[in-house]
This record gives sequence, structure tokens and C-alpha cells, in this order.
Amino acid sequence: MPELVRHEVAAEGYRLRVASEWSGGAVVACQWVDPESGRFLRESEWREASPRAEHEVELPAAPGHYRFYITAREGERWGYEKGGAMLVVDAEVGEQGVAVERSVVRTLGALRRERWPGLARDILVGPWEMCWRNRHLMASMVRRDIVSRYRGSFADAFWALLNPLLLMLTYYFVFGVFLRTRFPGDPTAGGYVLFFLAGMLPWLAMNESLARGPNTALEHRNLIKKMIFPVEVLPLNLTLAGWVTGLTASAIFFGFLLWLRGGIPVTALWLPVLWVPQLLLTAGLCYVLAAGGVYVRDLVYVMGLLLTMWFFLTPICYPDQNLPAGLLPVLGKNPLYVLVRAYRAILLENRQPDWGAVGKLWVLSLGIFYTGFAIFRRARRGFADVL
Repeated sequence: MPELVRHEVAAEGYRLRVASEWSGGAVVACQWVDPESGRFLRESEWREASPRAEHEVELPAAPGHYRFYITAREGERWGYEKGGAMLVVDAEVGEQGVAVERSVVRTLGALRRERWPGLARDILVGPWEMCWRNRHLMASMVRRDIVSRYRGSFADAFWALLNPLLLMLTYYFVFGVFLRTRFPGDPTAGGYVLFFLAGMLPWLAMNESLARGPNTALEHRNLIKKMIFPVEVLPLNLTLAGWVTGLTASAIFFGFLLWLRGGIPVTALWLPVLWVPQLLLTAGLCYVLAAGGVYVRDLVYVMGLLLTMWFFLTPICYPDQNLPAGLLPVLGKNPLYVLVRAYRAILLENRQPDWGAVGKLWVLSLGIFYTGFAIFRRARRGFADVL
């Protein structure tokens, strides 16, 4: 395999000149790659190194960072693809022209390892920095999303209250009145209403966000394609809009609680402890669905079926005891099931939730959130091309 002996890099205006000397005969090319992802962009003409090869690159006047691989051909593949070293040139274009940031000899594996600390920070800290930096934009987009849904209708924004109320009443009449489903401990119709509504609270918020997740990038394709836009906020906007629906449903539930039981238990103050993992779980899944929906357009239809299955596999409209005993160890790991049980514990049973299950839910939700964010960050680079 040809080895790089020495190299020279010079910049003049917006032009970059790279001279490289190789041991033995070699075919050498200068490849443009994305400095963030390492994705191949384009390639210059090949040069025969005997033993010296020279490449001249004209860079655009627009400010930006650029990376080039000066690499030798080895058979049918490039040397760095076989673990060989190459010359890596990083350059930045500014108002005065191009400036060489560094020129080093590296293997592809070494370059990837250099990115690990930055990637870890981007994944762990990046979401929170992005939220804080774009907090006003997110608040504006969530408000506009909620208002625009009902603009022009007879009831206007009042539908934000009517929608969850009518949905709750529909399920109540199907399961509580016609099928006469009852929960143990309170076999009355009023008791069924409360147990059912308490289980619906986390579901309403999550269902609305996840059902719209695959379409979120498609709905905002003009923003993604035509301007610099923090596309990472889109799944979070869905999550927050769904949470607003959940808050509206909670207000309705508290009204029923005051009417049927005459008060709200003090354990309801634990609600924020459940909201955090619920929001993290929803946001992480929305990130995955938003990324997948760009490349797999059928995902939005599949999600309708999956969400229906998830609803009926979770004891929301029926008691836990109705779950098959053999499947309970598996279905009991359902994060929505953990949320439903915790909501009923603090809102109806006047006790704290199962902290062991809630702690595991926090860990799982954080893991799904960071994983979803990482998948979305990686997939977004191709959004403009696909959309």
C-alpha cells in the first residue's frame, strides 16, 4: 500500500493547493467530505503520483468549514477504506479567503474516534441547549399549532376542551354503559368514570403526539428546504402540543373528581414527577417517528394500527385483572401501563406511586429520548434531498 512521505498545503484567496509525495507509484485523489458527518460529497480528478501529486481546489466564497481527504488508490478501493493513512486537510472560508485550520495524517478510525467526545456532548447536552436557545420559537409554534387547528370553526378554541371531553364520553358509554365494565374497589358507574378517565390522561397526550409524529417533517418541508431552521424543535413541538391536550383533559378530570368525590387528594402533587418521564418518552418516540416518516411514508398509516393495539393492550378501559396472567410479566413492562397505574394511585387511591416502577420508567424514558434524538440528528442530513 502506498504511504504518504511528506506534504505541503498552501492557501491563496479562495484557492487551496495541496502537494503530496508518496512512496512508490500511486493514484491519488482529493475528496470533499462533510466535516460533521464524514459523508462523501465529491471528488477531484485522479493524479498519478510519481512520486509527487498536486491538487488545486477552488472553494466557494460563502463562509463555511471544509474537509478534504488526500488518499491513494489501492486496487479497487481507496487506501483509507483498508485502514491506511491519508492526509486530512481542514479549511475555513471567511471574508479574507480560505485559511488552513490543520493538515494531519490520520486513519479513518482515528478520525472517527476524535469525534466521540463531541458527539457524546451533542447528544447529552445538545437537546437542552437547543430547547433553551429556541424556547421562544417553540412557544410560538406550539401556540400557533393549537390555535390553527380550530380557527374558523363555530366553537373556535373551545374545541380544545370539547375534543378530549367528547372522546372520554365516547369510551365511557361504550365500556361503562353498554359493556358495563367495572373496576374492583368501586363497582359503581361513577367509580368507573374516574378510573377510566385517570387512565386516559397520559394516553390522550401521548396518542396525539405520536399519531402526528411521522408527518411532522413533511408538514414543515418548506421550512426545512428553503431556510436555516432548527428542525430538532419539530418533534418537541408535537410533544408539548399533546401535553397541552393532556392538561386540558386533567382539568376536566379534576372537575369530575370534585363532583363525584368532593375533593382532590393531596397526592395529586406528585403529578409533575410523572409528567417528566411521560414527556421524555413521548419526545424520544416522536424523534424516531419523525425521522422514519421522511423515508417511509407508510409509517403514518402503520402508526394508527400500532397505537390502537397499544391502547387496548394497556388496562385503561378495563381492570388490570383482565390481562391474561401468562402475559402479565411481559405486558407489565409496558411504560404506558406504568404511567396509568401511577396516575390512578396518586389521583384516586390517595397514595404514592410505585417508586421502583417509576424509577425504571425515568431511566427508560431518558434512554429513549437520547436515542431518538441521536437517530433524528443522524437522519436529518438527508431530509432536504428526500423532501
